Amino acid sequence: MTQTLPSGLTVTARVPASSANLGPGFDTLGLALGLYDEITVTTTDSGLTIRVEGEGADDVPWGPSHLVVRAIERGLESAGVWADGLDVVCRNAIPHSRGLGSSASAAVGGLAAANGLARRASPELELSAAQLVQLSSEFEGHPDNAAASVLGGAVVSWSEAGVEDETQRRYRAVRLPVHPGIRVVALVPAERSSTALTRGLLPETVPHRDAAFNVSRGALAVVALTERPDLLMTATEDMLHQTQRAPALPLTTRWIAKLRRAGIAATVSGAGPTVLAMSTEPFPAELRAEAEQENLRVLELEIADGVQVS
Repeated sequence: MTQTLPSGLTVTARVPASSANLGPGFDTLGLALGLYDEITVTTTDSGLTIRVEGEGADDVPWGPSHLVVRAIERGLESAGVWADGLDVVCRNAIPHSRGLGSSASAAVGGLAAANGLARRASPELELSAAQLVQLSSEFEGHPDNAAASVLGGAVVSWSEAGVEDETQRRYRAVRLPVHPGIRVVALVPAERSSTALTRGLLPETVPHRDAAFNVSRGALAVVALTERPDLLMTATEDMLHQTQRAPALPLTTRWIAKLRRAGIAATVSGAGPTVLAMSTEPFPAELRAEAEQENLRVLELEIADGVQVS
């Protein structure tokens, strides 16, 4: 039986950006990054109001079709509660369509806010982290970005067929403790990228040797991220998606090559066009200056914890 929430409950979800793939871990590896969207939700007597500030304010619908609103409604339904009205304020810092998991963060933030409202009503209604991974991944169709924003740190994620219905995917993830010496820098171009476009560049089949190469590098990436950051250069090599996407991401591809020549483990962040750089050394000042001259935002980001609700 659905419980109706009283008017006047307020929660704020603070949800991190994320980077996916990390080179070889296509749709599997993810990393939570210290760049945050904030979503404040208040229950009201009726209706829906939504305000969007910051990134994407002019590009997203301010109504029921907004991803955050849909995620809030899905979270309330899953927790067994409902609200007669909602006031939603989104303060966005995560760039849209840049490969930093903005859509996953929106889904996670909306679900987490709904979960916070349900917890205010009754603690036993609270959804688990595993449930939040499942629900947010259903919005995305794959769990790497969403799981990173839910769990924080680095994640290894996967999907499997449902027990009762094989068409219903089950999404899973585990968090990895990231080595404290790893520094992360994101180089964010001004132009956007379409995930659908760049995913469409990928072939339906790959050579066995390329698959074996990525299996080895993906396994090594777990070691590099947790215990041996000196292996990051080798562990971030890829044969399955970066070269195939390169024609659509010329600036990204050029900067990845430049950084790797400088000894910095650099990859496409998600579907791009952001470049993710990982190293144990400070980012070189001369490379920062050169990147900024090419209109790249250079963001030094901490590795973040998962979504927080207050």
